[in-house]
Amino acid sequence: MKRKFITLSRVVNAGMVNFMRNASLAVAAIAVMVVTLTIILFSLVSSETLNHTIAQIADKIDISIYLSDSVTTDQRTALMSELRKLPEVKSVSYTSKDQALAEYKAANANNKDLLTAINETGNPLPASIQVDPVDPSKIDQIQQVLDQSSTTTLEDPQAGTSYSGDRKAAIDKIAHATTILKRVGIVAVVVFALVSMLIIFNTIQMAIFNRRDEITIMRLLGATTSYIRGPFVVESILYGILSALISVGILDVLFVVASSALQASSLGLLDIGYASTYFYDHFFVLLTLQLLTGIVIGAASSTIATRRYLKFKIK
Repeated sequence: MKRKFITLSRVVNAGMVNFMRNASLAVAAIAVMVVTLTIILFSLVSSETLNHTIAQIADKIDISIYLSDSVTTDQRTALMSELRKLPEVKSVSYTSKDQALAEYKAANANNKDLLTAINETGNPLPASIQVDPVDPSKIDQIQQVLDQSSTTTLEDPQAGTSYSGDRKAAIDKIAHATTILKRVGIVAVVVFALVSMLIIFNTIQMAIFNRRDEITIMRLLGATTSYIRGPFVVESILYGILSALISVGILDVLFVVASSALQASSLGLLDIGYASTYFYDHFFVLLTLQLLTGIVIGAASSTIATRRYLKFKIK
């Protein structure tokens, strides 16, 4: 066990020395890895932010079913009971005519003309049933149940659907933007990850070529392939760790600048305030993810390079 620990410490130390020695060669590899990891991090934060925006808007969506005055209590109760049984329905509530009138007066307290008009006409506002859907995209399924309901003394239910007009357009726009962002992010991550691996591959190849005489001597002295390969893998892992730290630092600076430069808390569909809060609340989780990703990219590319070139090039 002690011997293995000594061997491991020598490999790590050699890898760190190689990292310092080949710093000029590693600039391109680190730069591309920083871009890759920054895209990954930004995509994660942006996706979560857009999903949060959709959820916030979706929570405000409901269906208002306006009841005619001839609807009896038994009919209303039966309809509400039928709606509560639907898996697409989260909750069902009832607003009486008096409650509707009180809410209308409270909402228009500063408009004396409207208050005078509503008082002179009695109470023309209908009672209503509010349905809170589990998923706004499944409102049509709830509508089908209403169309087939045995309660026929209803006003037009579609008139009270808040998932329409500008709100529906906003939700569909954000959902579409989220889908596009995820796809573009995945493609960009894959492309830059491959470029990163290729550059690291070439960097390690050059390092092996520069140390070919030293490696040949190590082999003549009986060094194993894993012992020779170890420092190169450690060197690439250090590329990944440094790149991950830089990428997190870049996003941190971007959020600081955005928070101080923007008066509003949003930029288009992206809520900068929530994105910043999410980033700092999950800072260590995101940092760990970045470090693991950088380590995997670095270790994988260097392992491939050393396996190929140590096997075939060094005699």
